Amino acid sequence: MSRQKTVRRGVRAPGKPATQPPPADTEPGSRSLRQHVEVAVENYFTQLDGQMVTDVYDMVLQEVEAPLLEAVLRYTRNNQTLASTVLGLNRGTLRKKLKRYGLL
Repeated sequence: MSRQKTVRRGVRAPGKPATQPPPADTEPGSRSLRQHVEVAVENYFTQLDGQMVTDVYDMVLQEVEAPLLEAVLRYTRNNQTLASTVLGLNRGTLRKKLKRYGLL
């Protein structure tokens, strides 16, 4: 049986330090990918305003994976062999992911 958690604004998991988003005057283009993800996830949790949430991990992966694949395919000019090398994936795994997101 899976446990469901209620996410409340301002509540953090025990033992986890609070992370702060970059200062407001930081240019968005100067943020790292990690900082962009942190800000986006924090915004998502803030907008939930205490509503029940599940499967956040899968949701984030789907939201990030598709544009990542698209960007790498553009970079490699749709060369799947090169794209799989850039991504560090087996070519078969890449093709499976491309099919999942309708990119093939």
